[in-house]
Parts: sequence; structure tokens; C-alpha cells
Amino acid sequence: MTTRSQVLIPIFIAAVIIGAVGLISIPSESKLESVEFPRGTIKVDDVPLQVQIADTEPRRVRGLMFQDVLPYDQGMIFVFEQSGLYSLWMLNMQFSLDMIWFDEDGKVVHIEENIPPCKSPLEITTCQSVVPQKEAVYVLEVTSGFVKQNNITKDSILSIISI
Repeated sequence: MTTRSQVLIPIFIAAVIIGAVGLISIPSESKLESVEFPRGTIKVDDVPLQVQIADTEPRRVRGLMFQDVLPYDQGMIFVFEQSGLYSLWMLNMQFSLDMIWFDEDGKVVHIEENIPPCKSPLEITTCQSVVPQKEAVYVLEVTSGFVKQNNITKDSILSIISI
């Protein structure tokens, strides 16, 4: 015999999972087909990168979602109007990333390496959000291994060539 509490627990768990998925839905202006990214060039130390520029809220929300690959000489740079503690997550990513936060002077304030993607429904509901240790104006996302391969450290410097 099933008691009322035995029936309510699975319903409650299902409602929480559905509710959590609903909280992380993508705004319509950030959908894959409606977001175009301008391109630019930056350097981290002496390493040049062609970057997609996420400088508006829809572009920042969309980020690198659904892209299959990102060569080591490419990245995405998130540009914010003012310095802040900007948190990023790996929702609907297809590969692991390294993330580097820079202040307004191009100095590294935080580095996260080998952040795994969140692709499955279960991973999406528990997707890790990365919060930097200090305020930043720029966040660079590159393929996992970039930081190690190019010896990027807290002493590295971002140079904007064109964005």
C-alpha cells in the first residue's frame, strides 16, 4: 500500500528538477540563431588570438554554447562596461575550457583551468558557476590546456589589438 507521503516525495522531486531547469532557460534574444559575434584580435603575453567578442548581454548569455570546437589560436572575450565579480558557467558547452579574468589594465586577476562542460540534463541542473577572486572587466574563454601550453600566469598581460 502506498502512503500519501510516498506519492508526494516523487512529485516534489520532479517539481524541483523541472523548476531548476526552468530557472536556467536561455532568454529568447540569446538563442543560437539570433546571436552574431563581432571578431577581434588580442594578445595574452606574446600569444595572439582571434576572438569572438561578447560585449552585450545577449552575446554574454549565449557565449560559446553549442560550438563544437575552438582551436588554440581562438577564443571568446567577454567585455563588461565596468569592473565587477563576473561569474560564468558552462551551460550547453561541448568541450572543457580555461577561463582567465583580467582587470581594466589587462592584468590577470583569476585563472580557472580545465572546467568541464555541462551537456546532459542532470549536468545542467548542477552546472558549476565559476566566480573570480577579484573584480574584472574582461574574461577570456579558451580551449582547455591553453593556459598550460602558453605558460599563462597571474603575471600575464592582456593586450587589446582590435575589439
